[in-house]
Formats: sequence, structure tokens, C-alpha cells
Amino acid sequence: MVPFRNEQAAAMTTERDLTLVRGTSSDPVSKFEHEFAGFLMAENIVDRAVLDRAASAAHAAGERLDRVLTKLGLLSEADLAVALAKFLSLDLAKPGDEPQEPLLAGLVEADFVGRNHILPLALDGSTLSVGVTDPLNEEPIRALAYLTNLTIKVRIFTPADFEKVFDLLYADRGKDQTTLTTAVGEAVEFDVQRLRDIASEAPVIRLVNQIITGAVEARASDIHIEPNVDQVVVRYRIDGALRNAQVLAPELRAAITSRLKIMAKLDIAERRLPQDGRIKIAIRGIDIDFRVSTLSTVFGESVVLRILDRSRVTLDFAELGFSSDQIAAFAKLLDEPNGIILVTGPTGSGKTTTLYTALKSLNRSDRKIFSVEDPVEYQLVGINQVQVQPDIGLDFPHALRAILRQDPDIIMIGEIRDLPTARIAIQSSLTGHLVLSTLHTNSAASAITRMIDIGVENYLLASTIKGVIAQRLVRKLCCHCAREHRQASHWVRELQRTVPHVERLGEPKVREAIGCDDCGGTGYMGRSTIAETFVIDSGAQSLILARGSDDELERAARARGMRSMYEMGATKVWQGESTINEVLRATRMG
Repeated sequence: MVPFRNEQAAAMTTERDLTLVRGTSSDPVSKFEHEFAGFLMAENIVDRAVLDRAASAAHAAGERLDRVLTKLGLLSEADLAVALAKFLSLDLAKPGDEPQEPLLAGLVEADFVGRNHILPLALDGSTLSVGVTDPLNEEPIRALAYLTNLTIKVRIFTPADFEKVFDLLYADRGKDQTTLTTAVGEAVEFDVQRLRDIASEAPVIRLVNQIITGAVEARASDIHIEPNVDQVVVRYRIDGALRNAQVLAPELRAAITSRLKIMAKLDIAERRLPQDGRIKIAIRGIDIDFRVSTLSTVFGESVVLRILDRSRVTLDFAELGFSSDQIAAFAKLLDEPNGIILVTGPTGSGKTTTLYTALKSLNRSDRKIFSVEDPVEYQLVGINQVQVQPDIGLDFPHALRAILRQDPDIIMIGEIRDLPTARIAIQSSLTGHLVLSTLHTNSAASAITRMIDIGVENYLLASTIKGVIAQRLVRKLCCHCAREHRQASHWVRELQRTVPHVERLGEPKVREAIGCDDCGGTGYMGRSTIAETFVIDSGAQSLILARGSDDELERAARARGMRSMYEMGATKVWQGESTINEVLRATRMG
């Protein structure tokens, strides 16, 4: 994109630029789209099937290909911005590039900046650098060149980064909060109609949307909105750890809670009893589900939103962090024609994602697969997923009994919580079905004794349980700032002493967390699975029949080659993927 100057704006638009915007009249798909599509394939950003789908949708809707790619969730807005910058030979703009205060505030109004997504970044002589979200939209660029009598140099913003910078420079959030605080007093909490009206006003909608969007962009798994005596704290859970996001005035708690309840179709008049609901909204062109839970506390209702972003879920065992040996062992278990496979661990340890990955590998046209979940977190094509609804009597046992009459081959049970569910799982496995489920235990071996404690006979367990996978999640080191550990030689010796055969992994790369802008100063970005796989062989069956203890089962499994979660975590420390502190935290060995 060439720079523009006011008196020459129309004349300076090159033939290429006009083609980029308008395309060619002889082809329903513009020349830009042809060229850009070829670029995306050449760079392996998207494949032919994705482009064909997007091009068809773009033609039907009369929209540009690049916009449709993001609206359909086929390409993230961040990846699109990078691709456009490279294709058009433009620089990217990002938070931190903005000035301390709005440039040319007397000439360029906030309304123009926000409406046209064109933000002045720097003034160098007669050249004004601007950040735009759509470099192909020339009208605002021409208008700004005419208005300022300056040459315009274009840089590309992602929409998310643009909004962050715009909010920082132009959005008067303080005014919004002051207005809301004035409008929403303590007395209004008992005026349901007034609350409903305020929750539907622009400032509340904007504030709630900003909280939700900020969480998604920060890769958060949960949003916590917690009322206190003198404030409302908003926190995001990122990579398993809570981080403060913002602090709001206490008068806003009723408006924010009411807005979220309206979105989740909950009763805003009910503030005493817990409520659960669901929200589905599009963030940056990607449909994201939110599971909403409210609970009354002393200072008001606490609200937690679980973010279910399918675009961030990788249903691949290697990507999840499983070793090649564990993948092979798991695959062998999944090849069993019947029996029960259990995945154990605490809440938030990735059990459901592991089961979804297993279902994906089992999903074939010659198999009928059912799942019973509470709730259904991600919808999987080809899987018949059932949401339990205890309020109408559709609990796990009831749903499972109905599923057995549907001629299934494989059944996934979200969680075995009680004896009736456990008995139906046992019955299903004995009648020729493969059953996958989760259980809350600390180790693979303790899953057996947990099932016995529930009330399942040990002889039934010995004949039906095929394997148990216990797992945890550890945070991965940020690839941008991690560096060699200052005590690397010490930890290398410790790992060699405590973990058998760790030297076979090659040269040690023990690193430590530092912290940078990319990882939010934590030193970590993303999480990886550490797991232990207990395959129930004849020796383990004998121990189960003899009511062996957890320790006895553990020793037998280790003797047959099972590697503990700590050992699997230690290999990630050796290879520089995580830290010893993370592994000790996750395995409770510190």
C-alpha cells in the first residue's frame, strides 16, 4: 500500500491498489483474492479445501475472502494480520507502539478513529504512521491524508490489538463506570425491572464484552467475577493460575451479574440459589461457548465462566504432551473390544480432553459412539453426545440405561460418581462394550481402591478394568524468555539420581522461567500433560482379587515398567519444556 498525501490522494492510488480493493469485473472473485489465496497456500497457512469453502461462502455473501476466513473461524484474526502484512509488505503494529496520548487530537476525533479503525501512531516530519485493521479500505486513509495534509504510512493492527490501544488512548472507561455507579445503587439490586434495563444499556454491555473478550485473548480457561466488601475483582485463570485482570466499583456487581444472567438465560430475580447456564457468542469470528455458574456469597453473587474455546483444543495425544510409549500403550488399550478404561486426576487436569482425543481416534463410520456428560463441553462430529439433566430425572444411570438400548459400540461416561453409574459401566463392559470414563483419584493405582470404596466387587473390577491413566497438567516454559537454569548442573545431577535412564533423552536442557510481555511476566505459556499408564495385566488382576493396597498395586505396576507422573514430568524438565517447581507442584512431591 503506497503512502497518501491529501492533494494527490486520488491520483497516487496505483493500479495494483485499485485491483486489491475492487478486483476485476470479469471474475466474481477479485484479483486480490486470487493472489492472496495463492499466497496463503504457498505459505502453508491454509489448504485448498479451506480456501474453496471460504471462497464459496465469500461469493454467496458478497464479501471479501479474507473477511470470510475469519468469520468462519478458518483463520484467526492474528494470523490473518500477519499474512496480510507479509503479502502487502507492510509492518505490523502492536500494543506498545502507541503514543502516550492521542496524536493530532484537535484534528482527528476519537469517533473517526474508532469508526474507521485507523489510529495515528507516530508523526515523523510530514509522515504520519497509522495502524489499521483493514489495509485494503482506502477511504479512511485518503480522508486522513486530506484532513492532516500529511503523507500516510500504513501499519496493520489485529482487531484485538487495535481495541486495546484505542481503549487505552480514547475510551473513557472511567466515565462509563462513574455513570454506572451513579445509576446502579444498592437499592436497585432489589428492583428487578430496573436491573434488567441497566443490564441492557450500552455501558454495561461494553464492560461485560470487554471482560469476556479480554479473557479469550489472554488464553484464559475461566473468568472469575468476585464481589468483595469494597470492590468487585475480575480474575482470569491462565495456564492453571489465577491472575487479577481488573478491579471494579462494588456498585457494579448487580449490573454485571444481571447482564451475564440475561446472556445465559438465567433468572435475574433469584439471588439466593446457585444457577447454571450457558452462553454462546462469537469472539473475533470464532464461536465460543461459556459455561456460567453463579453462587450467592456474603457480598453478592460470585460468577464463574468456564471458557470452552474449540479452536484452542488440540485433540492429539502428542500435542497434549503424552510420550510415544504412552501413546502406544493407550492405543493398545483402545483396541480392546470391551472393558473399562479410566482417566483419573483432580478437577482441571485435562481428563475430559484426553477422553475426547481418545474418542476422536476411535471415531469411525462402522462404530456407534455415545457419550454421557455433565455438561457437554465440546461438540464432536460423529459422536452422539447426551447432556444429563437431573432436574427432569435424566441422570447418569438413567441416560446409560437408555443408551444401552441404542446398540452402541463405545460409551464415554463423563464421570463415575456413584455405585449405580459404576454398576452400569461394569454391565456395559461385560456385554461387549468399550467404556471410557473419568474418576477423581490421585494416582492410577488408587483408582482400583476408589471403585471398591464406591461398592464395586473386586472380582468384577479384575475382569473389566483394562487400564488406568492418571494425569496432571504442568505449565510449559515461555519460548521467548526461558533461559538456562542458574543451577542447571545441580538439577541435572538430581534428575540423574532420581529418574532412571534419563540420560537416554540426550543432552540436558534444564531451563528456568524469567517472564516477558509475551507470557504476561509469568515465564510460562501453555500447558502439557504428564501421565502414568497402569495396564491391568494378569499380575494386577491377581492383586485386585486379593484386595491389594494402593502401594502394592503401585509397586507391581512400576515393576512392569510403568513410569510415574513425576518421572514423566522430570523428562520434560530435562528437555527444557517445564521446570522442576512445576513438576513438584503438580505431583505433590515438594
